Amino acid sequence: MKKEDIITLPCPRLRHKSAKVHVVTDETKGLIDDMVSAALDWEDSRPHEISAALAAVQIDRLDRVVIVRSDFDDKEVRDFTTLINPEIVKYEGDILDDYEGCLSVSNVYGKVPRFAKIRIKALDKDGKEVRFKAEGFLARVIQHEIDHTNGIVFIDHIRDLTDAFYTLDEKGELQPLDYDQHIKTNSILWD
Repeated sequence: MKKEDIITLPCPRLRHKSAKVHVVTDETKGLIDDMVSAALDWEDSRPHEISAALAAVQIDRLDRVVIVRSDFDDKEVRDFTTLINPEIVKYEGDILDDYEGCLSVSNVYGKVPRFAKIRIKALDKDGKEVRFKAEGFLARVIQHEIDHTNGIVFIDHIRDLTDAFYTLDEKGELQPLDYDQHIKTNSILWD
């Protein structure tokens, strides 16, 4: 798959809940491969960004499957960890605001509140249960992707629209976006 296979807002299918995967099949493994291909193709087109993670709904598949990059700091490491039916079993620590972007929300970033630590259970790509703790950026990414499986996009968490949205300039620096001029006009938010 290619980056063009990643659906973006305002596509209404991003707002659908994904279905639980009951058995990990060859089709599930093919889906995971497609997700990795699309994520890496997207990343290869972006000099200042990584493809931190992707949910199956973002390639128009309503399966509760998420891939998370194994190394957020090194673009040369192109491995992803698969989480099937990921579930947060416990939220811990403070709620922190930090910037998020999304492969399905083109060129828009915003500050989103997320828990600093979480405990997760899921199935791996072989169908075996895994449980682990995540904190910091990894915890943020997993919360973001689990939201996708529930039909929620990061912009849904932004309540104060004043100075809420940003874009990257040619140097990779965040620059404010005007809500009325860019966000509202381009139908990124609706209900």
